[in-house]
Amino acid sequence: MNNNNYVAIMAGGIGSRFWPLSRTDFPKQFLDILNTGRTLIQSTYDRFTLFIPKENIYVVTTHQYKDIVAAQLPDIPLENILCEHSRKNTAPCIAYISYKLNQLNPEANLICAPADHIILDPEGFRNTCLRALHFTENIKALVTLGIKPTHPNTGYGYIQYDQQEVSENVFKVKTFSEKPDRELAKTFISSGDFLWNAGIFVWQVKNIVKAFETFLPEMHDVFDAERNNFSTANEKEAIERIYPQCVNISIDYGIMEKADNVYIIPSSFGWSDLGTWASAYDNLEKDYLENAVSGDNVMIIDATKNIVHAGNKKLVLIQGLDDFIVVDTEDVLLICKKDKEQEIKEYVAEVKRNKGDKFI
Repeated sequence: MNNNNYVAIMAGGIGSRFWPLSRTDFPKQFLDILNTGRTLIQSTYDRFTLFIPKENIYVVTTHQYKDIVAAQLPDIPLENILCEHSRKNTAPCIAYISYKLNQLNPEANLICAPADHIILDPEGFRNTCLRALHFTENIKALVTLGIKPTHPNTGYGYIQYDQQEVSENVFKVKTFSEKPDRELAKTFISSGDFLWNAGIFVWQVKNIVKAFETFLPEMHDVFDAERNNFSTANEKEAIERIYPQCVNISIDYGIMEKADNVYIIPSSFGWSDLGTWASAYDNLEKDYLENAVSGDNVMIIDATKNIVHAGNKKLVLIQGLDDFIVVDTEDVLLICKKDKEQEIKEYVAEVKRNKGDKFI
């Protein structure tokens, strides 16, 4: 394994679209949503140990989840669990690990990946990541992994790329597009030059630091001013000074959409971002009526194409529902049409307005 290769697993989100199973104090990345025996963050860690030295794997999360990360990933040194001061989207998160590694190892080659993705082909994922690491080791490039679309999904961002290879299966990015409506998504797919944005990035830290200096200069200034405090006893206090000065912005919007050295690798390794209950439904085993059921005491009568998640102590009987999400927890019961899953975030906000944080 190459000791200059590192991974940052981003694990600070609250997973509100997986409410009520995912809660603020124990979000989806720490749950075994697909009944595999491993939580999402554990599965992510397992994938990277195939080709990244264990001591080079970091997790960026919040203080609220530090103990959960330590419990679920006991092989990770505590100093490799980085705690953000507050949630400010992906740009400050990536800046934190990048500026820290730039002090530790200026030749560091870094993969940044969310903790809650599904990868059904770990070997294919490994090969794609190694291709990206080899490319960024030799080229001053910012690389993202793009997923070959299988249907006009409206829940993903899309990336358009130039059709001429710059290296084997590596292409220059032309444009980034936000989540489209269905008709536009169909247009993207029929054009043949759009990929789903997986939110997985690869670069040498010195090159992403340069990109921060160019495109997010104010953020660069506050991280750079504290660089000598990283990996010292003063790091926590430095982060507490830095984060209030950072804007809330994604790495896509802040840097990737503006830089001219962005490349993409079209990929097929059984990827899903597991962002919604419907994406979980797609990846779960189903009965002969196409119901995906989790729970020892769930009964289905005259119902089809539902996803049902319930505890093992309560009997849950579903009759007459088609294409519904049913999630029963100790204190919340959610019954929601699958085609309304993108609105669950809004329902959570409504619950918070009416009931406070008790059920969030």
